[in-house]
Amino acid sequence: MSVSIEELQVILVEPSSMQAKIITGYLTDLGIQNIERQKSGQDALDSINRAPPDLVICTMYLPDMTGTTVVEELRSNDDFSDVAFMLVSSETSFRALDPIRQAGIVGILPKPFSKQELVRALNSTIDFISPTAIDFEDLDIENMEVLVVDDSLMARKHITRILTGLGFEIISHAADGKEAIALINETYFDLIVTDYNMPELDGAGLVEYIRTKSSQRSIPVLMVTSEENESRLAAVEQSGVSAICDKPFETDAVKTLIQNVLSEA
Repeated sequence: MSVSIEELQVILVEPSSMQAKIITGYLTDLGIQNIERQKSGQDALDSINRAPPDLVICTMYLPDMTGTTVVEELRSNDDFSDVAFMLVSSETSFRALDPIRQAGIVGILPKPFSKQELVRALNSTIDFISPTAIDFEDLDIENMEVLVVDDSLMARKHITRILTGLGFEIISHAADGKEAIALINETYFDLIVTDYNMPELDGAGLVEYIRTKSSQRSIPVLMVTSEENESRLAAVEQSGVSAICDKPFETDAVKTLIQNVLSEA
């Protein structure tokens, strides 16, 4: 069942009274009334355990833990792994942000952020909660075989949830490019969704193998990555990846990219 922005149940995790007031004001201006504020990560987790919300909006640095720890706790618990998570932070370090991107979140908002940026992130939340299946008249989505390649278990689960919501039903997993190659040599896949940074063999190496050595050289490959080095990504694009999408990604953006790469296949 689809929900609207106004119907969202939100837990805001923000120790600063001023920041909490600003964010709450934006949310109420958008019609959201069910907002619960918590000042610490543990208080937020305790509240989520009592009554899971639709969305957790959390700052990066809390008195007792980081926002990364909060989302990792959620993703490690099957009861709360589908709760949407949004980070609000002035943090820009790739090293600090990469783990939270990998955990599967709906968006990262800067401090300060505009109401327009919040609306976009909330729309991404709605797409995450109730994605619309891809409707292709000439493609049998539910019988397509998809391979998800990512060294993060949380990221694999997050991407799989999105793909399932879009209508895909046959999804295999690999923890890195080396595992993916073994599966590709055994099974025909209709689509590969892969991360860039992985041990053993990264996304670039996987794409190169697919395009030059595999028996499935024309298979569509969507790279979903938190990589910020544009020269590296440019090299990957030139190697034959079908499309690249940033982490965190908007469900609707992934849907559009998948539609495009499958239509061109």
